[in-house]
Amino acid sequence: MRWSGHDDSPGHQSPIGPDEVRAASLRPPASGAWRDGNPPGHRRFAWLGEFEVELGGRVPLLRLAYEQWGEPNEDRSNVILVCHALTGDSHVEGSAGPGHPTAGWWPGLIGPGLPLDTDRYCVVAPNMFGGCQGSTGPSSLDASGTEYGSKFPALTIRDQVRAQAALADELGVERFAAIIGGSMGGMHVLEWGIMLPERVARLIVLSAPALLDAQTIAQNTLQSDAIRLDQFFHGGDYYDEPAGFGPHRGLALARRLAMLAYRSTHELNDRFGRSWQSNLAPGSEGGRYSVESYLDFHGNRFTRRFDANSYIVLTNAMNSHNVGRDRGGVERALGEIAAPTLVIGIDSDQLFPLEGQHRIAAGVRNSFTGDRALEIHSPYGHDGFLLELHHVGDAIRAMLGRT
Repeated sequence: MRWSGHDDSPGHQSPIGPDEVRAASLRPPASGAWRDGNPPGHRRFAWLGEFEVELGGRVPLLRLAYEQWGEPNEDRSNVILVCHALTGDSHVEGSAGPGHPTAGWWPGLIGPGLPLDTDRYCVVAPNMFGGCQGSTGPSSLDASGTEYGSKFPALTIRDQVRAQAALADELGVERFAAIIGGSMGGMHVLEWGIMLPERVARLIVLSAPALLDAQTIAQNTLQSDAIRLDQFFHGGDYYDEPAGFGPHRGLALARRLAMLAYRSTHELNDRFGRSWQSNLAPGSEGGRYSVESYLDFHGNRFTRRFDANSYIVLTNAMNSHNVGRDRGGVERALGEIAAPTLVIGIDSDQLFPLEGQHRIAAGVRNSFTGDRALEIHSPYGHDGFLLELHHVGDAIRAMLGRT
């Protein structure tokens, strides 16, 4: 157990005043992961047995945390699977509260009469394998009772889909009415359509490519390196550190770098421009541009709900994404997807540009919108699939209403 030079033994009695207590409460935790013993919130847990991963290694007991809205019908043919993006989790809908540091990430889409209508459907959303909000990941305890940390195996998108399929087996779902996912979750949707075509009736892919290109792999690598270079990363074994002495600076920097890819240049310029958030003169020490404060806010908040090791594991899994791997190329693989498929893209997306969604729509056998993806006009860049709820909801309604 590392204490970074701090001695809290009985023989070391340093006075702690109210200022020190307040400062400690403001320090980010060593990990923002949900941990056993924390309030479960709305999570349910499925224990899925031993799981071997594609690149070698295994976890002796895989657990997936998930949330559910609505009830399955008798034959469980009305169940919809929602796959979250890189930094999402199972909390798609609902308020913040015990066990859930933030409100649901897709509000207003799940519920009676809403696009994912719980009067008709049962909606299930798992936290992905390797994540940090209740599913088995680096912050979970291994067979010896210590966190996996640096010992956690490397994962692929296909591993995560096999884990979701094991959850479906546990829930008694033979065939999903639909599988929906955006960004990294959209990668899972594509793999479902290729790996397990008999187990899904409809596919909805939002803001995801058929494979990751060199630019995105490079961006992911820089974000992971920002975490690894943090002096408190300790090779991935930092879970015993006190608050303020985990790799929060590296994780916050990774998040800030990612935000530049999630939002469009036009939005940042329109929203912030060169505005200065200080009484100090621009360029002087201690002053901040408004866009700097925006990035700081999102980076610092992120460290309280996410785990640095999970970020590395999940970005590496994302880097593995290539539907054409060992299948004769991208087009041949896309041509294996027979389920009716709705592909949605955001016209200002800089992370996964619209051309990638058009490629998917042209490649699958039964695209809802023909050879071109459904385009949503939005100033919000990649995050448009999370924010343009009216347009996304209308598209989901139309797809689910298709016979």
